Amino acid sequence: METVLIFATVLSPIVLALIELVKRTINVRKNFVPLMSLFVGLVVGAISYPFTDLDLVLRLWAGGFAGLAATGLFEIGNKREGSTKGGDR
Repeated sequence: METVLIFATVLSPIVLALIELVKRTINVRKNFVPLMSLFVGLVVGAISYPFTDLDLVLRLWAGGFAGLAATGLFEIGNKREGSTKGGDR
């Protein structure tokens, strides 16, 4: 489990950068950003096989942790209105 958390720490800035890129290029409702971050984290964790010897399940766990850490776990429960692109940040 320690290896998964270390790998999630490495993946978090990558996921955060990808989510920021998506938020700045397309109009996404703010309440979907944490779900999108989780999905992107899972994808990044799954395709990171050349960089680690972890099993696929462990890489998916690390990607999921990284995705949730990238947006903040507390935002999943928050009701947020508006969208990411525009003047109502």
